[in-house]
Amino acid sequence: MTIYPDPNTVYPLKNYHRLCFLKNIIKNPNVIVGDFTYYDDLENPHNFEKNVLYHFDFIGDKLIIGKFCAIASDVKFIMNGGNHPLSYFTTYPFTIFGHDWENTMSVEGTSKGDTVIGNDVWLGYNASIMPGVNIGDGAIIATNSVVTKDVKPYTIVGGNPAKLIRQRFSDEVTNLLLQLQWWNWPIERITKNIPILCSNNLEELRKLKNHKI
Repeated sequence: MTIYPDPNTVYPLKNYHRLCFLKNIIKNPNVIVGDFTYYDDLENPHNFEKNVLYHFDFIGDKLIIGKFCAIASDVKFIMNGGNHPLSYFTTYPFTIFGHDWENTMSVEGTSKGDTVIGNDVWLGYNASIMPGVNIGDGAIIATNSVVTKDVKPYTIVGGNPAKLIRQRFSDEVTNLLLQLQWWNWPIERITKNIPILCSNNLEELRKLKNHKI
């Protein structure tokens, strides 16, 4: 019988309550998190939603995080409520305060859409993700980075603003992993093939692609 962690448990590590499977503590319906994605906070993992900033219901944007992601403490997501119009003579958001200011300006164009984090992504300590950014599967975001643009799958970025440091793998390996999408397999198959996923054995990876394992 295969034994694996229960994705519906809050604290998967015995006697350690600073790390949680994130989807099980989220209360905001506009924050969507996949199975086995964890958040490790230096103080309390319930701080996570405090770090989803300027996330206002009336804007309706979503933070979508895939499966099997690793999110370090103090990672911040700046949502579209933090944007101000740049093309107007003033950036002051008069409309949101109502009264005679209501409907005096359009906030359309300030939203950059949903923020989407792929699967198997590692977000390093104190990284900041700006509104509307898409981070591809398997990407790594270095500590203290400010991510202002989309990040390609299986790349490592860092800095302020974050820039490409290097690709994690060759094009062949990256393409194989994107085709396999192992995070969508039944958990039993993932468990069986962890020794391959946690290796750099290209021949075994090719066998997975050919459904021989």
